[in-house]
Order: sequence, then structure tokens, then C-alpha cells
Amino acid sequence: MTERPGTTAADRALAESVARFAAGVLAPAAAELDESGASCTCHLPRLAELGLMGMNLPERWGGPGVSPVATFLALVEVSKACASTSSMIGAHYLGTDAVLIGGSDEQRARWLPGAAAGERLAGFALTEPTGGSHPADLRTHAKRQGGDFVLDGAKQFISNAGEAAFLVVFAKTDPAAGARGVSAFVVERDAPGISVSRPERLMGIRSAHAFAVTFDGVRVPAANRLGEEGAGFRIAMKVLDNSRLDVAATAIGIAEAALAAAVHWTRERTVAGEPLAGRQGVQWMIADMKTRLEASWALALQALALRGQGPAYTQASAMAKLHASEMVAFVADTAWQRPGGYGYPRELPLERYVRDARILRIYEGASEIQRTVIARGVIGGR
Repeated sequence: MTERPGTTAADRALAESVARFAAGVLAPAAAELDESGASCTCHLPRLAELGLMGMNLPERWGGPGVSPVATFLALVEVSKACASTSSMIGAHYLGTDAVLIGGSDEQRARWLPGAAAGERLAGFALTEPTGGSHPADLRTHAKRQGGDFVLDGAKQFISNAGEAAFLVVFAKTDPAAGARGVSAFVVERDAPGISVSRPERLMGIRSAHAFAVTFDGVRVPAANRLGEEGAGFRIAMKVLDNSRLDVAATAIGIAEAALAAAVHWTRERTVAGEPLAGRQGVQWMIADMKTRLEASWALALQALALRGQGPAYTQASAMAKLHASEMVAFVADTAWQRPGGYGYPRELPLERYVRDARILRIYEGASEIQRTVIARGVIGGR
């Protein structure tokens, strides 16, 4: 494994163990899962054994206590083999990060160890049918009734919702207060009044299932609220700062796999009796792919170095996510071109890389939102 700035021998050793697992278990199953659309949660027991389901958590709450850099490297290795599995893990981290960031010690002890052990899958219910990338526009609401809150509303494209044991749900508790009126709740998935759709028919990451979820008079104990009433928006934004790097890791992993495939075909394929590797135009394409990929690595490692340093990290994680998600579109498509017509059938993974990469410019804040975040960090303003 390449020794990159900001990584330690321990980080790389962990990533190498994940790489062996990913190559031996995840990669051989990826095409079949993509074809059938079956859920990649079939890998949960083995992922939990490696510590991947709690890698974002400290030892106190059931995690292995590794660095954010190690977690990033591990997700890159998973993504090289199966981006669906990486997406499922990332959605789980969204839910558990919300509890870690916004919860009390009692709440952390209640939900996080089981999640880290792979016994309880988590989800993160923020996106709504009309809300897009603006959490302050939420229409799901929660009204206090005695010792409970009653949730009503709908969420859209919620990863893991069909298989999750619990969801972290964001709802308006004070509709007149805008973003300051959003609260976060841990909602048990089997609570009466929750309806979950069939899995969405997705273009890519087809075995990382996403669902529409409706809440009809769902009673949630007040003890399940994370933080103070109105703290939900701040919790969500802190979680998304972290999750942008999970998306960047997925993008880098897909791009690494696509580049390796392109190099293989460039070395092996001949045209008019001459190897492609000797053609300057092809060499320049490989050079551009590698350069853009390395730039994404640099932005991600910079963001990881700044993690926890307030607004500087928000801007850095947005830049890492934006660059990586747009980089992988170029790298995957260019790699797809290298085998010519042989890349178009689904026997090769190249078309899957292109399909899997497309969502990365949309979820956890679309590219347009990342540009807004970055610009605000540069010029100020709301």
C-alpha cells in the first residue's frame, strides 16, 4: 500500500487487512449482487468481525478506536471491491455518528455498541420528497404529547431503512424557527406507524438499498431525542461534515479500481499490431486519470488533518467531496473507453463503476451545494 502523507504504519496495516477481505469476499460477490439487486447486508457479519461497522466509533462505545485516517483508508479498500457495501456502511455511520455527536452517554451506551457489533444496522432519515439538499425546509414534524413526541411526515431515499434496527430522524419541533426548529430523534424501526416502501430501483449501488419512509403518528419517547430541542440541524451538519469524507473515500476507491482496469487493458490490448500503451494519446489519458485521482487523495488527507477544527474542516470536507465525486466520473468513464466495445457488456465491472459513481455527485449534498459551502468559506456570507 502506498505510504501517503498523514498515514501511519498502523493505519496502513489495518487498510491492508480490509483490502485482503475486500478482494477475497466482496469483489467476487459484487457483480451478482448488482445484477440481482439483493442487499449487501449479507456481508454484515464479516464486516462486523473486521470492526468495519463501528470503525467511526471510539472503544468506549464498541468501536475499535482507530483514527479517522484509518477509517478512510478502509472505506477506500471496500469501495474498490464493492461500492454498494461502502455506501451501506456510510449510511450506517451517518446514523451512529448522529448518536455519537448529539447523544448523551446513556443514549450512546444504548444504541452504539450493538451497532458497532453489526447487530443493529442504523439509518439516517434527513432527506424528504420536497426538501432536496436544504434540511431547514423539512416538513416532517414532531409534536410533544406528555412524555412522548408524535412524528408525522415522509422521508425519501433513506439508505438502510428496510433493514435498519433504528433510524435517526430529523423533524420540525418548532415550524416557525426555521433551521433552529429542527430536532433529531432515534426511532426504533419497528415502532407502530412507520411504513417503508419497496427498495428504490437504482441506477447504481444497486445492492445498497434506499427506501421511502412515512411516519404516521409514530410515538417516540422524549428520552430518544438527541440533544436539546432545536439542536437537530447542528447535529446534522456536523454529521455531514464527516460523511462527505466517506463519500470521497468511495469515489477514490472506485477510481482506483477503474484506473487499475484501464492500465490492464492499456498494457494488454493491441491495435494494428501495436500495444495501446505505446500510444501517446492513451498515455496522456492515463496521466490525466492518475493526476486527478492523486489530487483527490491530497484534498481528502488535508480534510482529515483538519478534522475537528471548526469551519476550516467544513470547507475542507466539502472540497474533498466535490473534487472526488467529480473526479471519479471522469476516471470511470475514461477507463470504460479503454477496452472499446469489450467494456460495454456487463461481464466486465467497468460499466458498473460508471453507474456506481454517478450518485456520488448527489447524495450527502449535491455538487452545487458543496460549491455553495466552499464559496461561503472563502467570501463569507450566509
